[in-house]
Amino acid sequence: MTDFSRLVLLIGDYHTPQRKADVPTCFKELLSTDKIGMVLCTGNVGSQDVVERLQGIAGEDCSIVAGDADLDFNFPETVVTTVGDYKVGVVHGHQVVPWGDTNSLVKYAGWLGVDILVSGHTHRSRVVEVAGKFLINPGSVTGACTALGEFNITPSFMLMAIQGSSVVLYTYELKEGQTEPEVDMKELNLKR
Repeated sequence: MTDFSRLVLLIGDYHTPQRKADVPTCFKELLSTDKIGMVLCTGNVGSQDVVERLQGIAGEDCSIVAGDADLDFNFPETVVTTVGDYKVGVVHGHQVVPWGDTNSLVKYAGWLGVDILVSGHTHRSRVVEVAGKFLINPGSVTGACTALGEFNITPSFMLMAIQGSSVVLYTYELKEGQTEPEVDMKELNLKR
């Protein structure tokens, strides 16, 4: 069980070095902590170096799913795990059509049987509650361009703290021209 001193890192869509050289320096500093106890990555890591960095953060509690660009890796299509009182599913998101569509994602969450679905692919962070489930997209940690060639992507990742039925989500975004990220805290009220 994860407690508030042991955070879950929600991260993905690196695309390094193919679309972006690296993670912003301020994010690297924030991720260099022993407070993160689990990593859930939405894929598109780009290199073995990224995989090793993620595994270095949480060891055995590091789960990475296959993104559409992860051709050189043998990641699973989905991961389902229990965190606190909730079942959390992870999928890259390119399999869910239309991409980023709320109705399609909530159906996918139902198909996986999860309370929280973490997905990526759109490279844009968001949190949506639909039909008693939360759909979370941590965005692209590097701000890499999308598959559709959109280049105005804000680098982002999320930290989730779950203790029993309490869920707090912290979204870190590095806006253009800034050297420190903006942090948004949101309490999720999951209905059972």
